[in-house]
Parts: sequence; structure tokens; C-alpha cells
Amino acid sequence: MTEYGRGQDSEPWHPEDPLYGDGGWGGQQAQEGRQSPYGGQPQHYPEQPQQPQYDNGGWGDGQQAAYGQAQQHDPHQQYQQQYGEQQYDQQYNGQQYNGPQHHGQQYDGSQHNGQQYEQQQYAAQTQQQYDNGSWGTGTHTHVQYTDPSDPYGRQNASYGGDQPDYYGTPDAYPPPEPPSRRQAEPEPPRTDWDPGPDQGEHAFFSGADDDDDSDDPRDDRDERRSRGGKKPKKRRSGCACLVLTLIFVGGVGGVGYFGYQFYQDRFGSAPDFAGDGTGETVPVSVPTGAGGAEIGRLLKAAGVVKSVDAFVSAFAQNKDSAKIQAGSYLLNKEMSAESAVALMLDPKSQNNLLIPEGTRNAKVYELIDARLGVSKGTTAKVAKEDYKKLGLPDWALDQPNLKDPLEGFLYPSAYAASKGEKPESVLKDMVARATEKYEELGLEKKAESLGLDGPWQLLTVASLVQAEGTSHDDFRKMAEVVYNRLKPGNPQTNGMLEFDSTYNYVKNQSKIDLTIAELRQYDNRYNTYFYKGLPPGPIDNPGEDALKGALTPTSDGWYYFISLDGKTSKFTKTLAEHDRLVQEFNASRNNG
Repeated sequence: MTEYGRGQDSEPWHPEDPLYGDGGWGGQQAQEGRQSPYGGQPQHYPEQPQQPQYDNGGWGDGQQAAYGQAQQHDPHQQYQQQYGEQQYDQQYNGQQYNGPQHHGQQYDGSQHNGQQYEQQQYAAQTQQQYDNGSWGTGTHTHVQYTDPSDPYGRQNASYGGDQPDYYGTPDAYPPPEPPSRRQAEPEPPRTDWDPGPDQGEHAFFSGADDDDDSDDPRDDRDERRSRGGKKPKKRRSGCACLVLTLIFVGGVGGVGYFGYQFYQDRFGSAPDFAGDGTGETVPVSVPTGAGGAEIGRLLKAAGVVKSVDAFVSAFAQNKDSAKIQAGSYLLNKEMSAESAVALMLDPKSQNNLLIPEGTRNAKVYELIDARLGVSKGTTAKVAKEDYKKLGLPDWALDQPNLKDPLEGFLYPSAYAASKGEKPESVLKDMVARATEKYEELGLEKKAESLGLDGPWQLLTVASLVQAEGTSHDDFRKMAEVVYNRLKPGNPQTNGMLEFDSTYNYVKNQSKIDLTIAELRQYDNRYNTYFYKGLPPGPIDNPGEDALKGALTPTSDGWYYFISLDGKTSKFTKTLAEHDRLVQEFNASRNNG
């Protein structure tokens, strides 16, 4: 080392010295085995409170900042840079001398001007600040930093001694340079050819096979070394991209489909066929109490209409739609909803089993057999054996001397009976409808007020009114005739009904040319010429008008009646008036 910039007295480095100001780089004067710990780049530390440390032999009021502490400078603010561990030790002939420190310089107690030291090490030199050129007010920063990777960092190597050259091998990093001589690392040359997937292009588009990875670990090391030690990027499979695309497309399609369905349900018109349908017909059975929506579901299931909503809309728009009753209808397939409603209102479309008012059970059984396509007598046998399982009310059970326990409970109406259906189901439907109607009219509540023992007798009176009356206008008068004749002390019949219809019921016939001798001689509980009072039970199935007539009879004093033309009846209060009408009737028949 030359004495350039040094005199006999202590003074700072000369500004023209080439190493002037180079006090922070981890140069080649570093201790043995040490290099710049931060790769030649400055390292900044957060500002911390300063802890002053005084040297026993110090010349002024210099302060030493501990590791990790920043120094504050007076008019100028400088940043301390640290490269490696800064340590100021001097070794002279194997012995250490710690004399007074003057601005980064240490002297032996016996040598001053022009004296050279054999070994002197400056690992890093901090920037110095001088106050108006005076040494007494300057500050000297001493930052200690211990490199954890060098446990022998505190051992000094002699300057200029035999040291192994760590930068002479081909694989070594280049030696550090002062900050003023450092240059930025040149960027790698860029070419026009495609760098491949390693430079960011996706492996799916590069054409590389996902399964062509080499098993040789040396290739992996070379690849990592070529990439600067970074972890290789993961390749994405083309199949995964395809699956994600399909999922996305499927999700979008599903959202669109359900959105369209939601729009159609809320705002779109209901699907519907056009026209009067095809030539193919299909029977549809409508149960009792079915509304537009239920009928629409039945028609859609049978292929008559395209949607329930279309039928409900057409049903609501037709003012006569309420007239559509329970029963069977013969309709065309693929009809418009409007055409289906119109056809159901047409009597030609009705395909029901019709039970007229006043029909006896024997005739009803024959109609059911023919409708269901079963052998004759099948329904009558079921009615006789299983009548208690068909839904009769309690007050209709266990009545004595009955010809048919179901008589009066096969309510006259239209029924949707078709081939393949069992007789039991048809009979249950009829009994259920009769029971519902009788409860609706209040037979149980009103029987006693009419002088009857219960609803069973009231139903029997209604069946007589239905059998003897010729028109709906006659039913109330006919009911009064029955109630007046039932009175035990009446002066006209003395409690005898004497209705021809009861005799014909027993005989299962409908004759009008009957003699008094024949009628009075036949002993049967149903023959009202032979027994007083009502027959054991109903003799037919009365309709709603006959039931209402039996519930609300007139009070005009009628005892007798006769039909001269088979369409209307004439009523009288005495037997003499009745006999004149009988003679008139016989004369008309003889003349005819």
C-alpha cells in the first residue's frame, strides 16, 4: 500500500485517490473466506435509535452505531451501505493492538509517521462526514455484521499473504468490483424463433406430448440449471382443457334451457294442437267434481290436447264450460283445446252409461253388463253378494224383507263405464253418488218432520212418487197422496196405499191393465194392495225432482190420481170423483 494521501498526521483520504469513497463494497481485501453477502448490492436497514459507544482513546465525540441502526447526518442525509461484516482489527506480528481510532484508522502506539503495517484489513468502510473540516465534530460509524455462514470470520488473514485464489477456476463467480466499476448484467440475446412452451407458450398448443418427460434425473438437473435454478412450470393437459370447455358449454346451455322454459311458463303461450284432431278417437272418463285443470290433465294423458294450460285457458274462455259434467266422452286425438271444449259440450261426444230416473236395479245391472262386456248376470251377482262392501250408509243396512238391498242407491246419472272395468267399481261410483245426493238434500234430518221413521222410509216414498208420477209437476201432489193414504184413520183408504207400481215391482213388469181381484190376491210384502203402509224398501231409483217432491209435498187434500193420456195426471179428493175419471179412461180406451 502506498502512502498516497497519508502524511505524518492523521488526515482523511485525498479526494484524488482512486479508492476514495469506496468504503462500502466487499472488495478483495475482505477477510479470508468472505465475500459480499448481498451480491454487491446495497443493503438498507430500518432506522433505529442510536446507541452511542465511546472509545477510551477517542479524540472527539464520535459515535458508533450498532448493527441494524441508521446514522443521522447533519445537513445531508446519507444511507449506510454494508457489504459483509465490517471489522477493524490489526494484527502485528501475531499480536493485536487496540489503539485510538481516528476516522477508520488504527495506529500502533509506537509507530506514527511513515510507518507501514504488515497486515491491515478493511472489510468495509462506511462513509464519513466531516463538520466544517474539523475532526473533533465528525462521526464515525462502525457497523458490525457477523456472517452466519463463516464461523471463522473473526480470524484475520494477513494482507498480501499466500491466499488460495477462489476466482481463478472456470466455474467460479467473477470477483467483486467496486460500485463505480459495476455494470448491469447484459440481457440474453433474443431470436426470432419460437422459444417453445418453456417461455410461456402453453404445452397444449406447442404440440408437445404430455407423456414424453424423460426419466433421466440428469436431464432434470440440466433443465433446472438452464432455467436459472427455478422450478419448471407445470404442463396443463389438453384433456383437462377440453373437459373444462365442455363443462362451461354445458352450464351455459343448461342455464339457457331453463331460462327459456321459465320464460315460456310465465310469459309464453301454452303449446296447443291445431284443428279438430285426427280421425282416431279415444274415450275419456271425467270423474265427479272434476274442474278444468283435472279434465285438462286427463285429456293430455289420453293424447287429446297438447298441454293442460291450453285446455284450462279454453275452458275458462267458454261461457258454457260449466255444463260439462262427469261421464265418459268420445274425443279425437290431437285436438285444439278450443275444439275439445266444444266437443265435450256436444251430446254426440258423450259416451256415458246413462241411468234414467226411476230405473229399477234389475235393468241397471243389465246395462252395466252390456257396457263392460261381461256375461249377463255378473253385476247382479256382485250386487247380491257384496252389497255391504259397496259403501251403503249405516241407515240403509240390515233392512228386513228386501228384494234388493241396493234398490234406490244406484243413482240416476251418467257414468264413465267402459270395457275392462270391473262391476264393483261402477256400483261403488253409483252408491257414492246417491249417498252424496241424499246427504245434500237432508233425508236424515227431514224424515221425522214428515211423520216417517227415518231416511229409509223417505227414500221409499220418493221411489213411489217417481214410479207413479208422469211429470215433474206431479211429484209434489203425488207425495201428498202418499202421506194422506198412510194415515191409519183416513176415511178414504184406511191406511192402504194400493199402488199398482208396487205389484209390478214384485213381478218385475210394467203393466197397467191389472184387475182388482189379481192385485188383492197376491201375497207379497211389496204388494200395497195386500199389506198396509209402505213397502219394505224403494221400488226404483228416484231422481232429484222426485226426492224434492217427497220432501216438500202439497197440502191440498189429494187422495186419488189417474193418468188419462200417460203424460199427465189428474188428482181428486174423494173416491166418487176418482171413479168418474176411471170410467172416462176406460171409455177412451174402448173407443180407441
